[in-house]
Amino acid sequence: MLAYFSLKLKVMQRVIFYLIVLITSAVFGQSEEEQKAKATIDTFFEGFHKGDTVLMRSVMSDKVIMQTAFRNKEGKDILVDDSPGNVLKAIATRTVDQKWEERLLSYNIQIDGNMANVWTPYEFWYNDEFHHCGVNSFQLFKNGDAWEIIYMIDTRRRASCKVN
Repeated sequence: MLAYFSLKLKVMQRVIFYLIVLITSAVFGQSEEEQKAKATIDTFFEGFHKGDTVLMRSVMSDKVIMQTAFRNKEGKDILVDDSPGNVLKAIATRTVDQKWEERLLSYNIQIDGNMANVWTPYEFWYNDEFHHCGVNSFQLFKNGDAWEIIYMIDTRRRASCKVN
């Protein structure tokens, strides 16, 4: 009889353990599509850091739109449209003595069907010195099985940055 209760206790312990694992992974885990959207952004920045514009282009739509929003020295809000060609050229032609590092601080990923938004606060470091901070907002479109960046906008500021 004691062996029966001991076996039953072990089974119950296993069931409780697996329930905790299941609940924890459901609450804290990202869905497969969220992981794929995040991987798209990670690939973009891997290329950015390496100066590999082919890698960057692999996750960008041919019709990607790029913008930057900031406040100038006079306090006026500015929105700048940028051409993907100009951005990629600047990355491809930067000199070896320039180190550009964009440190993504977190990811907030929202998905509805074949559209996703990825919000990434960041710090930008130039040659290992803090330069500015802001937020990137990426709009992604799921083209077949792959997420691609169709729109990106970032903010840039030097004030109110919590530098890590």
